[in-house]
Amino acid sequence: MATSDNLRFGVDLVTFFHPGFWGVDSYDAIIEHAKSQPRQFWDKILDSIQASGVTGVELTFSPFNWQDAIKTYGSVETFSAELSARGLQLASGFFAELEASGDFTEAAAQAAIIARAEQYADFIKACGGDIMVIGAPMRQTPGDEPVRFRDFEQAKIIADFLNRLGAILCKKGVKLAVHTEAHSIFAAARDVDLLMLLTDPAYVHMCPDTAHIILEGSDPIQLVDRHHERMIIAHWKDAVGKMPADTPIGTDIHERHRAFFCGFGLGRVDWPAWIRLLRDRQFNGWAILELDAAADPVGDIASGLTLVRQALLPIYR
Repeated sequence: MATSDNLRFGVDLVTFFHPGFWGVDSYDAIIEHAKSQPRQFWDKILDSIQASGVTGVELTFSPFNWQDAIKTYGSVETFSAELSARGLQLASGFFAELEASGDFTEAAAQAAIIARAEQYADFIKACGGDIMVIGAPMRQTPGDEPVRFRDFEQAKIIADFLNRLGAILCKKGVKLAVHTEAHSIFAAARDVDLLMLLTDPAYVHMCPDTAHIILEGSDPIQLVDRHHERMIIAHWKDAVGKMPADTPIGTDIHERHRAFFCGFGLGRVDWPAWIRLLRDRQFNGWAILELDAAADPVGDIASGLTLVRQALLPIYR
């Protein structure tokens, strides 16, 4: 079982968003396969997670989201039973609507986001989970017009919304954790420090992603150590280094990220220092071994777990 004392290991379903895994030639073809043969699609994912050795599942964007899961299996209860039958648990659910909402500062936009988040929280709780990971709004490409400064006043508006959303989810028994997505307003060290300062630690938590922090040119060990008490879940992922400062931030930014990700243990993350940090700060919870669009997800996750068990868990213990 993929656990060690207080650490539990899972995977985000974006890991399975690679054409090679599905025997197709494009991302669009994956989506079409999911629509045409949903039960085969989801069964293959869940069977693959079981085979990889991890026990946790983090849902993400369509065709890997909670609505797709319910549509495929017919009900929350049936989907939860499919997880249990394979020895799996719902570790968390990724909420992408805030990142994709554009200008969410308007009251109507916020109300719509909150309504969708509440529905998602009900699903997460019904499946036995209690964490919603949320992607922050993206920055704009430097030099674009009109310029939008991410200054203190803008940060206060965003923090106020996150506080209110976190409080609403808390009443449902679900904790809100902001993900450090590269090129968002919550990834570079300054941005994380600012939003952590302005949000209430009782309602707004943190999901650090080691690779995305490196893509922004920051040090994940130092950054997370400053806010370790806010971390309730983490994405363990590796990257080869910082992305160029003039990287265009458009609709293809997530695809641009993938060229900088690498196999677990092959990049710039100081994994022994990372596991010592978790040990010394007494972190317990889910460690999501996320791989963006892996051609061999089962093999890659299993290899990552082997490295964790052989080189890292002895340090953690």
